[in-house]
Formats: sequence, C-alpha cells, structure tokens
Amino acid sequence: MAQTRTVTGKVTGSDDGMGIPRANITVKGTTRGVPSGLDGTYTIDVAANETLVFSFVGYITKEVLVGNQTTINVALEPDFAELEEVIVVGYGSQEKKEITSSVVALDAKEFNKGNVNDPAQLLQGKVPGLSIYNKGGNPNGGATIRLRGISTVGANVQPLVVVDGVIGASLDNVDPNDIESVNVLKDGSAAAIYGSRGSAGVILVTTKTGSRGGRGLTATYNGYVAADQVFKYQPVMTPSEYVAAGGNDLGSETIWQEEITRTGITNVHNIAVSGGTENTTFRVSTNFRNVQGILKKSGFDQINARANIDHYALNDKLNIKFNMSLTNREQEFGFNEAFRYAALFNPTAPIRNPDGSYFQAILFDNFNPVAIVEQNTNIGQRKNLNFNTQLSYNITDNLTWSANYAQQFSTFSGGTFYPSTSLFVGFNRTGLATRRTDENRFTLLETYGTYVADLGNSNLTVSAGYSFQEDQSTGFGMEAGNFPTNDIGYNIISASGNILGDGANVSMFSYESPENRIIAFFGRVNWNINNAIFVNASVRREGSTKLGADNQWGTFPAFGVGADLLQYIDVAAFSQLKLRAGYGVTGSLPGPSGLAQDSYSYGFGGGGSVSFNRAANNDLKWEEKAEINLGLDFGLLGGKLSGSLDVYTRDINDFILERDVDPAVYGTNRRYENAGKLNTKGIEFALNHSGIGSGDFSWAPGIVLSSYATTLEEFVTDRQVLGNLGSPGQNGTNMILTAVGDKVGQIWGPVFSGNVDSEGNPVFVDVNGDGQLITGAGNALDADADFEVLGNGIPSVEIGWTNSMTYKNWDLNVFFRAALGHSLVNTFRAFYEPIDPGAINSYNRTKTDLQIPELTQALYSSLYVEKADFFRLDNATLGYNFDMSGSEMFSNIRAYLSVQNAFVLTNYEGIDPDPSLTDDGNPLIPGIDRRNNYYTNRTFTFGLNIGF
Repeated sequence: MAQTRTVTGKVTGSDDGMGIPRANITVKGTTRGVPSGLDGTYTIDVAANETLVFSFVGYITKEVLVGNQTTINVALEPDFAELEEVIVVGYGSQEKKEITSSVVALDAKEFNKGNVNDPAQLLQGKVPGLSIYNKGGNPNGGATIRLRGISTVGANVQPLVVVDGVIGASLDNVDPNDIESVNVLKDGSAAAIYGSRGSAGVILVTTKTGSRGGRGLTATYNGYVAADQVFKYQPVMTPSEYVAAGGNDLGSETIWQEEITRTGITNVHNIAVSGGTENTTFRVSTNFRNVQGILKKSGFDQINARANIDHYALNDKLNIKFNMSLTNREQEFGFNEAFRYAALFNPTAPIRNPDGSYFQAILFDNFNPVAIVEQNTNIGQRKNLNFNTQLSYNITDNLTWSANYAQQFSTFSGGTFYPSTSLFVGFNRTGLATRRTDENRFTLLETYGTYVADLGNSNLTVSAGYSFQEDQSTGFGMEAGNFPTNDIGYNIISASGNILGDGANVSMFSYESPENRIIAFFGRVNWNINNAIFVNASVRREGSTKLGADNQWGTFPAFGVGADLLQYIDVAAFSQLKLRAGYGVTGSLPGPSGLAQDSYSYGFGGGGSVSFNRAANNDLKWEEKAEINLGLDFGLLGGKLSGSLDVYTRDINDFILERDVDPAVYGTNRRYENAGKLNTKGIEFALNHSGIGSGDFSWAPGIVLSSYATTLEEFVTDRQVLGNLGSPGQNGTNMILTAVGDKVGQIWGPVFSGNVDSEGNPVFVDVNGDGQLITGAGNALDADADFEVLGNGIPSVEIGWTNSMTYKNWDLNVFFRAALGHSLVNTFRAFYEPIDPGAINSYNRTKTDLQIPELTQALYSSLYVEKADFFRLDNATLGYNFDMSGSEMFSNIRAYLSVQNAFVLTNYEGIDPDPSLTDDGNPLIPGIDRRNNYYTNRTFTFGLNIGF
C-alpha cells in the first residue's frame, strides 16, 4: 500500500475568488472523499500517486495529480452551459434566455424563512406584482393572493396552482418543507396555455425528488418550535379610565383581550428520506404540524405524507413518475367574534358570577368574550388525497410524447355547538348544533407531444396536446336545537329521535353539482433564432359545460417575442440586455354550475312548494382577459447585478354576474349575464445582487417594487356604494364607491370638519359649497350630496427588500416589506371611539390619539379613514452551520433563530395596517378593516436542519 500524506487546500470559484462550500473532493477511482467546509477549505489523506477530483454543481470538474504536494488550491471554472437556467413553464420548460413573457422563478434558498404553515407565505414580498396578505394571524385562514390586481369580479380571483404538473392542485396538500421551487407566470402570454384556469395568473410548484447516481440513502430532518404572541391589542380604556369616563363600575378589573388570547406554541417536524440508482429515484416525507393560534381554542393538528418515485427505462427513453400526497388536518376554528366583544365588554365586569356561571349583562350586541370561547365549539376535519402518474417517451431523438393522469379528493366535515346556557347564540333556542360534510373530486387527463428541430442557425420546438378536466362536488348538512342535554355536543343531532319534537327547529340541506367538464386542445411553438431572437406563440381551444350551449367554446391565443440586444449592439457595462414583449388572452368561468339551466328550490312549508329562483341563460359566455406586457431583463457588473422591468396593461371583459332582470320576460327576477369591463395598468421592477463583500463576508441584497391601478370602465350600474358598516346603529352606511370611469377601491363618505356641535355630533364639511349639508347614508349618490373620495383601499406601491448575509459559518436573512398609498376604514374607531354618555355605562370605548373628546355620536366620516402606509421587518433569521466535514453520520447541521413581524412603522391606529383587498369575497370592496379580524401576531422560532 502506497504511503499516504495529509493534503490541505481551498476550493474557490475562478469568477469571484470566493470559497465554494460543500464542493466534492474525491480520490479518482475510489469512493473516498470529503466535502469542503463553508469557506471552501478541505483536508484529505491521499497517496502521492493518486489523483484528486474537484467538482461542484455549476462548475467544470478539475483533476489534480497529488505527487509531492501537501497544499493544493483549486479555482474551478464556471460551467456556463450547465448554469443556463431552465424555467418550468406550462407543459414543458425553456431556457431562461428564451423566455419572452413575465416569469419569476424562485428556489428554496430564496423562500421566506421561519414559521411558515401556508406555502403562499414562502412567496410573500418576493415576486413583483404578487400580493399576498393574510390579515391577522389566523392559522386556519387562507391568504388573499392577487397577481397584478383584480383579475375578475367572479369566482376565479386567485392564481391557478399547478403542483408537479397537476392543474388546480391544492396548496393545502403541499407542506412548505417539500417544495423545491416555485415559478410564477405573471402575464397573459405565459398563462394563456392554461386557458380559462390561468386568467388570474399561474403558480407552478415543483416538489423535491431523489437524485440519480446510486448515491445511496440520504435523510433530512427539519423541525422547529415557535411561539406566537399578540403583536398589538385594540387600544381601549383600562378599568380605571372606563370608570373615570362614567362607565358602570361592577367591581372587577378584567383585561378581556388578554383573557381570550395566549402564547400560541407551534411544533413542526419534517422527516424525509431519498435515494436512487441510475434508473430509479425516490423521495418520501412525513410532516407533523401542531399549531396553536393566539386566540384560545383556535389552531390545528396536521399530518402530511408525500411520495415521489421517478423511473427511467429503455436506455432513458421512457420516464415514469408517480407522485402521491395525503393530508389530514384536525381544526379548531374558534370564534373571531370574541375579539370584537373583548374590546367593548365592560372592563369592570367579572368573568364569572359567584355561582360559577358566566357573567352576562343583557344588552344588545354585547357578549362575554370568555364565555364565547370556552362554552362553544367550532371544529372541523379536512382531508386531501391526490396522486398523479406521468409518462414521457422519446419516440425519436427529436420527438417526445408525454401523458399525465391525476385525481384529487378532498373532504371537509365540521360542526358547531352552542349549549343552552350560551347567551351568544344558543340560549333562545335551548341549544343549537350544526353539522355539515362537503366532498370534491377532480380528475385530470392530459397528453401532448413535443418536437424539436435543429434548423442550423435556429431551433424550433413545437408542442401540441389535449386536456380533459372534470370536477364534482357534493355535500349535506343539518341544524337543530331544543336539546334535552348539553353533554353530547353537536353529536346530539344523531343521538335521539326526540329532537324532532316541538321547538326542535330542524333544518337540513344537501347539494350535488353536475360533472363539470373542461376539454381543451392546445399548441405552442418556440423559435430560437441565432440565440438572439426568441419567438413564442400558443393557442388553446377550450370548451366548458358550465356555459350556454351556443358559447361553450373559447379560443385563447398568445404571442411573445424577445431579443438579446447584446448580439447586435456593444454596451460594455451590460452582461445581459434582453427586450421582450408579449400578448395573451385568457378566460374565466363562473363558480356555480348550471347557469345555462333554470334553477328551482323546494320548500317544505304549507305542504310543500316549488319556487323558480333563477332563469337560464343559454347565451352565457366566457369572461375574457387580454393583456399586453413589455419587459426588459438586464445584467451588470459581470452578471452579479441583475434585474427586470415590466409594464403592462390588461382588459377584462364580460364579467359573469348575477343580475336583476325583468320577471315579465324571464319568469323570475334573477339571472346570470355577461356585463362589465376593467382595465389595469401597472409597472414592476426587480433588482438583485449575487453577493457584495470579500473574504468571509458576503451580502446579497434584492428589492422588488410594483404598482398598479384598476379602472372600472363598464358595469351593471354606473354608480353604487358597497361595503355596509353594520350594526349597531350604522346599518345601511356603505363606504366603497364603485363608479364607471373611476378607480376601483375608492373609500367614499362625508368629510369631518374637526368641529363638534353642542350635542356632541360631528360637524361635516359642505363639500360642494351650496350652503346645505347633505350627508345621510341614503344620500351618498345624490348629485348634491356632500361626499367625496376619502382614500383608496389598494396600495399604490408595494415593496419587498431581501438581505442575505453570510460570515464564515453564520448566515443572516433579513426581509422587509412595505405598502404605501392605501387607506383603511378603522371600524373599531367608527363604532366605539365616541364616548356616548348612555353607551359608556355598558360598553368600553376605543382610545386613540385621533379621539375627539367632545364627540359623543358615532357617525361614519373621514375621521375614521386612516392612511395605512407601513414599513415592516417581516422576517429576520440568524443561522449557524456546524462544520460536519469530519462526521460519518451527518452531512450538515444548521441551527437558527427567527423572528417574524419584528416591528412595523406606521401611523395607522388599528392593529394591522396590511391592506384588506376584499370584503366578504368581493374584490370591488377593498379597504375595510373589520371588527372580527383575527389579531396579528409576532413569532419567535428556534429550528434545526439536519442532513444524514
């Protein structure tokens, strides 16, 4: 055996001189080897006649004969062919340089860090034009996602999600730890290949898989524990302030908001095992999540399992993929109403009476918040199962055929129970219980072929295919009261037949949708001319059973062109300069089924009756969106600084809306029709640096900015005011103006002058100067009304600022997020800030710096519309990577600490300045901060990432 010696050295990149961490240093012809440390250094025992092989992804492999050397420093050359980024797009992939549309690709290292329970949170603030807001911190509440603003006023308002090629897959069935990359198709030319499903944009999710090469089994563990705390309580009077203001002193001191909240503890554990041979790879993972919300009795327990298998056969001509995922989530929803009542309930009232029962004053809209949380039950269970099989066969070197079959099943069962002692809901009915079950089944079958032709100075890629989609939903539910006992909870519904006696108030419902189908034929051509001009064109011909017989089919074309300007002009400062333009048409379908058929309902009262409640519309057609996008991609400083600029305009026509119609013509007064038009114009900018610094320190900053405005160009009514403020006392007070020719999101109302009359009423401004004050809620649209635009609920600018830093074994990620230009109606202030001498006896009051001491009457006006600009430290994560180069068991260990929502700079007096982009699902009503919104939290996380 040859005598060995110890060789040390450092592996660097020749492009920047920086050490390459985790580079592979192996002895040629053997299985012996070591990885480089985080600074690129290594130590290995080797004989003089042996050869060291240095390799790393993205660099050209280098071999060095050891000889008599004891120090070997190696600078690896970048492999530019390998580094050419491939972007997943609809039904295939393209090299990044060939993309002519607006597409953003993110991998795992670019995702948001910390306590992430919703995959959408990974992208928040990372993609220009993609708005993601989960107002408050409800663990069971989904995020509102908007790509380039409002895409429709109908059902298809959120982007289409495609997981591993499965259209319409649920993000709820993907654990954030299992996601490898996310690509966002932002403009119409990119999304048109998906037809009606892509009108709101497309988010392509690729999950992690095993690696080929016979490297054996690898395992990873990712886990963390997190603590959520209330970031800000509603500002209300303390017990002593309440009594001093004239409140009714009941002898106790109760901070109700603290009584219904807690420090929510989250535990997350992800275990994954992967491996592979030259022909077969696999990855299986299991994820456990136990999440407590800051509201007591809210949160969920979840287990998710995922398996990906990938097999190659017939000399790699045949590729078979199988993916499966199963999620079971047990949920406690709690009662968000408790937040509202905790802010207004008498702070001198006790939680319980001396006999142990809950204290409750008999007052309108005033309930003991602790009793709401503790007495009542609101739970559910959600299950998702999806699987898909993909086949790909290289018929020739130039022709590939692919097929994809998938099914997704989702079920939800839930129930609420209010005992007979619950004054909140159940008291007047001697208890109340509800149960419901909903099921959905989705089937997908797609097949397409791809032909690649080398034409000498150009390359041509042609794809054509067929898509079949089918979904069906069914459900059942019932409600009952007048129970003989409270001991069984909502299971009382099935416990005894005697609940059907007098006073039971039993009601039931069931539904089943038709088998809704979408059938489509699609094709695409990509033409690369001299690696300088890039042309993309696609068309999708799609039919849906949801539309009228005469309009079931629609055509959705797209065209894009890009030019690498550096092939034609010499601009020394730029390493990349590509101009691109795209045009695309997408469609949108209605949410309900059967709109081309008459709809009837059956009632049991009076011996039974049939009601004709909606007329058919055989002419109902596709909602359509046409979009033009111009973009510029650029690189500076040898590619270290890169960015993009996009401007766009989009027109959305023929909304699918339920309208009032003439009963004399249609037999009923309701029918779905096509009406309306929106135009959105916007601009987006992104700038990223790959790393600033020298030696052991590197800082990689990045910033994204976006701005858009939406104008309502046509609608069913020229002017209307939506968004009812509500009770007590302000029912019929609507706040959001929807007017043809104006921007969407305008907050509308009377203007407070700053003065108060002798009776404590606000004095409003005579806006039109006609000597009359007309400010009643019913006069909001009158020509002589003294109303004006008080703000807009949609931000004019959204900003995300990323900072990734490394120093030796340490890494620090700091992410800031901001939104500017939007306003919010602070409904807490609008109801509870004025100190009414009568109401103060029973209700606590909101206390802010904007309070007018003399004001006693709660009347909506500009006083309660606040600018909500903010700058937030969304996430800061500090990690330490342990050097495991000498370990035979561990490949890596990383520990980290994270804080989310660390601070917010804002003048907004409410608890959360995040925009409210919708109200009760209506995107035309942004800007209302409702009283039942879940409180915002601040989260501290400790986690471990371990590789075996």
